[in-house]
Amino acid sequence: MKDFSYITSAHPAYIENLYTEFVKDPESVDADMRRFFEGFDFAISQNNGSTNGTVVSGTTVDTKQLDKEFAVYQLIQAYRRKGHLAAKTNPIRERKDRHANLDLKYFGLEKENLADEFFAGKFIGLGKTSLQKIIDHLKKCYTASLGVEYSSLNDPERIDWVTNAVENNMLQPVALEQKRRILQKLNEGVMFEKFLHTKYIGQKRFSLEGGETTIAALDAILNTAADNNVQEVVIGMAHRGRLNILANILGKTYEQIFTEFEGTAAPDTTMGTGDVKYHLGFSSEVETAGGKKMHLKLCPNPSHLEAVNPVVVGFARSKADVIYESEYDKILPILIHGDSSVAGQGIVYEVLQMSDLKGYYTGGTIHFVINNQIGFTTDFDDARSSDYCTSVASMVQAPVFHVNGDDAEAVVKASQIAMLYRQQFNSDIFIDMVCYRRHGHNEGDDPKFTQPGLYALIDKQPNPREVYTRWLMEHGEEGAAELAKEMEKKFWTDLQERLDEIKQNPLPYNYQKPELWWQSLRKAKPDDFDKSPVTAISKEELEKLFSAIMKWPEGFKPLKKVEKILQDKLKLFDDERKLDWATGELLAYASILANDKDVRMSGQDVRRGTFSHRHAVLRDEINDEFYNRLSNVAEGQGKFRIYNSLLSEYAVLGFEYGYAMANPNALVIWEAQFGDFGNCAQTMIDQFIVSSEQKWQRMNGIVVLLPHGYEGQGPEHSSGRIERFLQMCAELNIVVTNITTSANFFH
Repeated sequence: MKDFSYITSAHPAYIENLYTEFVKDPESVDADMRRFFEGFDFAISQNNGSTNGTVVSGTTVDTKQLDKEFAVYQLIQAYRRKGHLAAKTNPIRERKDRHANLDLKYFGLEKENLADEFFAGKFIGLGKTSLQKIIDHLKKCYTASLGVEYSSLNDPERIDWVTNAVENNMLQPVALEQKRRILQKLNEGVMFEKFLHTKYIGQKRFSLEGGETTIAALDAILNTAADNNVQEVVIGMAHRGRLNILANILGKTYEQIFTEFEGTAAPDTTMGTGDVKYHLGFSSEVETAGGKKMHLKLCPNPSHLEAVNPVVVGFARSKADVIYESEYDKILPILIHGDSSVAGQGIVYEVLQMSDLKGYYTGGTIHFVINNQIGFTTDFDDARSSDYCTSVASMVQAPVFHVNGDDAEAVVKASQIAMLYRQQFNSDIFIDMVCYRRHGHNEGDDPKFTQPGLYALIDKQPNPREVYTRWLMEHGEEGAAELAKEMEKKFWTDLQERLDEIKQNPLPYNYQKPELWWQSLRKAKPDDFDKSPVTAISKEELEKLFSAIMKWPEGFKPLKKVEKILQDKLKLFDDERKLDWATGELLAYASILANDKDVRMSGQDVRRGTFSHRHAVLRDEINDEFYNRLSNVAEGQGKFRIYNSLLSEYAVLGFEYGYAMANPNALVIWEAQFGDFGNCAQTMIDQFIVSSEQKWQRMNGIVVLLPHGYEGQGPEHSSGRIERFLQMCAELNIVVTNITTSANFFH
């Protein structure tokens, strides 16, 4: 989708010359120009009843006609490329002028041309038709409630796929049954918030009000996912709308949520200090609209916005590796962002940068932004420099669907298309749902202190359910109002009955499936810290494993210097019966793998090791092939996965934490390049590793390696900041060890 503005005012003779060159040799002109000329030829030939693909074949073409046709083609491309800048995506206020420049004058066209017919209509599926009809169609596709930003895509197949989805799929009428489903989900989202607002006045819940169409969108994603091979969905999100999504998407019972508001649940004395209700995780199995079973998980998260993102994708990758045998189509990560946090938090960039890397690939994440146009009190103009909060998406060529949150059908269609795109291309895609926040940051905050003008508009705005009901009535669904009232009455009555029940009989604590998986590993006791567990293996087993990791396939030629290092290790073992640190480490992994347990390790430069010590993966000096030294240690062994990470600590440690959270039977390791660099991942350490069991009852077996030593490399390469970890030891939460010998390292 190139910008041909440099040709807009070109002399007609220039375009004629390009066309002449095309007729002689189609490959001699730019690919996009070639597409235009081919389409132009085809359209004319069809109109003339000709079967010849080339009309002129060396004769002179009407250059004036060709010039105008090309101008219309440019107009079409401009709508595809920049229409999103003019789309009516804001339900509350007029958009800023983002310089879409779609006026006719920019293309050398005039109002007098509106009645003229152009073959260029073929490019949008209309055939030869008037310029007015071409523009009307383009506005319907690109500047109505949906704005599609996909000019960052380079792959022609993806460009054509998105173009077809927007110009065809988005325009398909919604079936009556789906309209009822949308209305039902809007009713659940709106009335749930209204009920909580009525019954628990002033209690913090970080409501979804103003963005309730999120419920219909997620419902559409899940239904589409289930119909397209997805068996499990992992969701990460912050506090905004979390209770609503827990209830109306994951199926957490209303009774459970009301019990948390009532404060009547009996505290479980073995389960730690807990956390606020809008941070808790949940797992469930739901039945979709199509009758298919799907496992859902909402990961617990701290108050640190977007911090849960790498945990979610790490969890999804772990499940894909172990349960789904790398069939990434079967598990879907969804990240729900806020507009201020997706623009402001660097962890978003780090996680996106992971998306296509071998060690962190998940088959694509759907990013859903609840864009309520405000931070706590911060206007969006103060929250970002870019046009959109989602501008980071272009870095990985992820399309973005900007959609008006008050147009429920547009949101649902965009969500369905996003899901299909993810399955088709196994890559990330964004939905930027522009909406508003009905109340302040929390229910006790008055937003009019800082945004009086905006909230004067919001006070007058009907909720999304009312907007959709009115739209249905205006478009011929006369029974919509009655149906909406019926749904409202039934749902409110149901909620009230459930609230009355829990006030009499508060629910006990209900263990989730992941907790049950981890229960085979009991909680730590003080006695466990008095002595080390027995991890020794027999001399025969040690020699067998040592022999295995010191071999490589016949014909494989490691670098001579590396071969010498390994020969020295062999000599040390054979002559002195000693093992160095690196060999002790690899033998530890080998002994675990031999027991059919998986080991995963990542970090900067871990395959070789920062200090040229590990050499877990060898490189053939002739053909550049790799050999994993721990891939052949025993029959029926576990898998050893080791990946050099991107240059990130925060996201990578979060990913490995999520990976370990999904599998209690794997040894998962993150190694800092230097121990001191762990401070770049401090949020993951503070909010997840040392506190998750207390807050969320979630065990985790992550191992963090912090190599350090006073070797004259300066203050950021020396201490590993061990004192910080000692300060964070409490309630038997972590084990801090300082290794002094290779035997320590093994055990």
